[in-house]
Amino acid sequence: MQGDNDGLASFWMPFTANRAYKAHPRQIVSASGMHYQSGDGRTILDGTAGLWCSNAGHCRTEIAAAMARAAATLDFAPTFQLGHPAAFELAQRLAALMPPGLDRIFFTNSGSESVDTALKIALAVQRARGQGTRTRLIGRERGYHGVGFGGISVGGIVGNRRAFALLPGADHLRHTHDPARNAFSRGFPPHGAELADDLQRLVDLHGAETIAAVIVEPMAGSTGVLLPPVGYLERLRAICDRNGILLIFDEVITAFGRVGAATAAQAWGVTPDILTMAKGLTNAAVPMGAVAVKRELHDAVIESAPGGIELAHGYTYSGHPLACAAGLAALDLYAREGLFERAAELAPYWEAAAHGLRGRRHIVDIRTIGLVAGMELEPRPDAPTARAMELFHRAFDAGLLVRATGDIIALSPPLIVEKAQIDQMFGMLGELLDTIA
Repeated sequence: MQGDNDGLASFWMPFTANRAYKAHPRQIVSASGMHYQSGDGRTILDGTAGLWCSNAGHCRTEIAAAMARAAATLDFAPTFQLGHPAAFELAQRLAALMPPGLDRIFFTNSGSESVDTALKIALAVQRARGQGTRTRLIGRERGYHGVGFGGISVGGIVGNRRAFALLPGADHLRHTHDPARNAFSRGFPPHGAELADDLQRLVDLHGAETIAAVIVEPMAGSTGVLLPPVGYLERLRAICDRNGILLIFDEVITAFGRVGAATAAQAWGVTPDILTMAKGLTNAAVPMGAVAVKRELHDAVIESAPGGIELAHGYTYSGHPLACAAGLAALDLYAREGLFERAAELAPYWEAAAHGLRGRRHIVDIRTIGLVAGMELEPRPDAPTARAMELFHRAFDAGLLVRATGDIIALSPPLIVEKAQIDQMFGMLGELLDTIA
């Protein structure tokens, strides 16, 4: 590849077909509000909030100004045996936003780090409770929990796991996707609550005394917008409670307004023991993640330690001053502009617009919840995933950013989206679907 395009060759791009991209690069050079600007001067309507993360829109001046002040005042401070005020303030603010009881906050730098942190905390909690045999971690097929070794072990996307060693003992629930019974769902699919009983099967197989925690995305986003059936999350919660298993919600995508509340847990009325977040935490202006933990679990770990460091875990940049400044400014924006509530109010309009594409060429399913939509395309017999990737490229070239995952087009716009822009997104997609084979 070196020599073909030397200006692009050095960057080994993440989750990218590097050879294909560098042969035909598409670059983004600036952003504002609902739009990106491409390298060739075109305006691109953002239908994905970047990567599920710029929930308040792009380049918000309040966040940029807060980061600039922080950089000029305190560029870095360690949080190992020391602290700085912004980290404590942001932790307190996040604790107040979380479901009741999840008021102990551990800072990370990404969703992947949040997941691995949550898994380690779960193991530490079980050990602190005298349940040291509980070392098994349960994920779900088609789940995405980042790219750390813990995350890919409990994750269920085969391509992300195939090339790497995995944690021993991890197992997986069945996924919830059931297009035969639930195609074109608007909100929670009606069928499939019984799929949660797969956890009881794993309990019976392995023994409850071996299982530390179960981790699921309330809505599986990265695999293509897979929605929880009516009653599924409640049933999962009940099985965990009966068997002493901790329930972790991976809300890296769903937290901060995506489904009309601070978290999906609150929007949907099911409270986990541990909750991961990232992405919208800083409106993606700077990397940051966090883990919210029930107070009694935190206290079990702290009080079980004989002295000194209670949890041997953390990151150099945990609670970084610039990230904390961005997080505080983002939370202020969300509250001042009522963006979580705005997402809930817009959801019916979004749903109707998305399902307006039912019957269009190539579409075999549409799924919506909150301000999220997944449009599943019929795969080409000789080239699975190719049709969605072609639509992704054509949409970008036409002025719309969407996300392609497998044969699914996912949309999750900034929460500042206007109804006319929603119409524009789905109108463009309808026209583009008629242009691809």
